[in-house]
Amino acid sequence: MINNEIKPATDYFENYPPWIVFFSNLVSMAIYIIGSFIIYKIGFFYFTLYLIFILFLELRVIKGHCVDCYYYGKTCAFGKGKISGIFFKKGDSNRFCGQQMNWLDILPDFLVSLVPMAAGIIILINNFSWLILLLVIVLFILAFPGSGMIRSQLACKYCKQREIGCPAQKLFAKK
Repeated sequence: MINNEIKPATDYFENYPPWIVFFSNLVSMAIYIIGSFIIYKIGFFYFTLYLIFILFLELRVIKGHCVDCYYYGKTCAFGKGKISGIFFKKGDSNRFCGQQMNWLDILPDFLVSLVPMAAGIIILINNFSWLILLLVIVLFILAFPGSGMIRSQLACKYCKQREIGCPAQKLFAKK
């Protein structure tokens, strides 16, 4: 839970504080590093494909979504609005608000964690390792409860774009 002293004066952050950006990215980077390590155990070729996949996903967000977001050129919870503002031309905020999102759209984001978890289970079946077991468990915790906590308690909770219209918020808010 965020202390009242860190809570923004409004219901949202105009620019997120650096500590939120740090923790948000720490969880993502830990997922990428653990996933990469597990995939590397299967082979360098798959490790390279996994890294290219991560790069593709990050570019897809920064170039395809952040350019249309309220936080374009600003510090969002993940710092990507600022990065997008440096490298890409501003898009149309109406396009962001008007997007519809379904579970298939976010499947690639889940695959960043699910593929290494599956690879880890295969490794465990073929050649049990306490390290791989621990990494699969940590990856699961970071990917699901960890990311969920970051988004619900730090990122989305204080997001101006959520108030304006966010396709992900609409998807996750469906009952």
